[in-house]
Amino acid sequence: MTEITTTEKREGMGGLAKGLAIIEAFSVNSVMSVADAARASGATRAAARRCLLTLVDLGYLELTGRDYRPLPRLRRLGGVASERDRLVQVATPLLARARDELEESVSLAVLDGDQSLFIARVEAQHIVATGVRVGATLPLYCSATGRVLLSGNTDADITAKLSRTPIVARTPHGLSELADIVAAINAAAKNGYAISDEELALGLRSLAVPVFGAENEIVAAVSVSAASARIKVSELRKRFLPQLRTCAEAISQALQKLR
Repeated sequence: MTEITTTEKREGMGGLAKGLAIIEAFSVNSVMSVADAARASGATRAAARRCLLTLVDLGYLELTGRDYRPLPRLRRLGGVASERDRLVQVATPLLARARDELEESVSLAVLDGDQSLFIARVEAQHIVATGVRVGATLPLYCSATGRVLLSGNTDADITAKLSRTPIVARTPHGLSELADIVAAINAAAKNGYAISDEELALGLRSLAVPVFGAENEIVAAVSVSAASARIKVSELRKRFLPQLRTCAEAISQALQKLR
């Protein structure tokens, strides 16, 4: 019997983890390129390409030009067409309505491990785009969506989750002390919203509110991002917050009807 070394086990598990990350990414992306898969999994392009081609050979994906698309076998794997898909289906028209009212791009994010994962987004027409694309992730500690998604947790749970990743201020406006970040998350819980004011990137402001599930747990966050030169924090609170809350409540109600 051949003995597997510790190094081989580590390399094998690393490859499996990246492969699973690529499979998970197809739950929020109907098509991906090699570059998209590499970003989603943290793998090199060469490793991502090998994984994608293996999935093609096994009948999980089809390759059209440079694009990889999931086949029914992948959708059946682990119930990819799951709660998250239903959430996207329910939320998208409601996000579009909020986008039309605010004339800004509106997104939906969920907690995914130690990050905030964007699973739906409707774009507003601006010369300079703001925010993130579907399938992108943001750190929990400095994003409005991340703070909202953590706001239903205890201080101990928040601290444990945030302690697993490095906390580094991304701009001069960002928080870097764990106690200050926990306080900001507690403020989000108390106020029912969170604002990231140029903490993710200079020139970018974001507002997020929670979407509640059947047991009054936070299942997602609706957010809007805008250029700080165009939108002031006071306007986020006065004009944007009521619209986002209406959108989040409508998503919550629609989810209840599906149960």
